[in-house]
Amino acid sequence: MKTNKIFSASLFIGILMTLTSGIYAQDFVKAAAQGTTKVLLENDQVRVVQIESAPGQVTPWHSHPDYILYALTDGKLESTEKGKPATMLTFKAGEALFMPAVTHQAKNVGSNTVKLVLTELKPSVKK
Repeated sequence: MKTNKIFSASLFIGILMTLTSGIYAQDFVKAAAQGTTKVLLENDQVRVVQIESAPGQVTPWHSHPDYILYALTDGKLESTEKGKPATMLTFKAGEALFMPAVTHQAKNVGSNTVKLVLTELKPSVKK
């Protein structure tokens, strides 16, 4: 009987870990609120996404490979990575920023709607 309880507890913990690990690895476009992203181009090398984020809007946990942000408007985003304190990202319209691969959540902490073009660099497929 004791063995069954240990097995059941181990199974429950394993399932829970599998389910919660998916939360942190969710695709960005799927994680974003409906209507806030638009895929402009996608192929085996890149994915280019137009983003609009209203003040206070939070994009839930998601992942990106290395990417470039191009700001269409001035903005201020708070980015939180798992197990780390939040960091502030402030940018001006016309500015481009390289960002390393990350799993995070983001919040528009500014007073205006942020408009960005995000270009994800897909890992090369070796032939």
